[in-house]
Amino acid sequence: MIIDLNHYNKIVFFTGAGMSAESGVPTYRGSGGIWHKYNWKEYACQVAFDKDPQQVLDFHELRRKSVLECETHKGHHFITELQKIYNDVTIVTQNIDGMHQRAGTKNVIELHGSLWRLRCDDCGFAIDDIGESFTKKKCDCGKYLRPDIIWFEDMLNTKVIQQASERIQECDLFISIGTSGVVWPAAGFPQEAKSNGAYCIEMNTESTELSYLFDEVIICRASEIGKYFID
Repeated sequence: MIIDLNHYNKIVFFTGAGMSAESGVPTYRGSGGIWHKYNWKEYACQVAFDKDPQQVLDFHELRRKSVLECETHKGHHFITELQKIYNDVTIVTQNIDGMHQRAGTKNVIELHGSLWRLRCDDCGFAIDDIGESFTKKKCDCGKYLRPDIIWFEDMLNTKVIQQASERIQECDLFISIGTSGVVWPAAGFPQEAKSNGAYCIEMNTESTELSYLFDEVIICRASEIGKYFID
């Protein structure tokens, strides 16, 4: 089935790890994922950062390097082109890799933060920092800056979640790409969209536990999504 986007006014793309997998972005939990090689308790939690911030920052520089070696694909660029045609296209992503932005996409809500930002939890300072190495590791207040991402044992940013929920509740087309969507609060997003009258489409390489919620399920790779739409 081909979806005519001209029938919709407010579109939300909800993307997960499967959106970046074809770009070669390393996974974290799956087969061969980072957490099979590294212990997250030593590299990806606040306790580890408080104990040895330099070790944690060094690890995240390795992550940044691996992502910078990856390239965006046709799926990323399809969404970017849609934003040039339609006024209200929002991306809500679970990814921290910034691949959407590298493809030129705007209006991206990052549920789990970004590898390309640092923040100081003491004074509130925050900075965008794009590159293989961090350009600034310490805040002017003297404290180490930490990556602005959701680590294990962190609480999600309630303002970001609220922003995402508001966009999803307002949309009339909700498209989930490359995510199982079983982790809360993201697991509730398809139902939020559907409850407010949105047409819901799941696009993934396989069906998921939430496939039954969607009006249409399309089995495909993230790079192939463009061929299922008329714009």
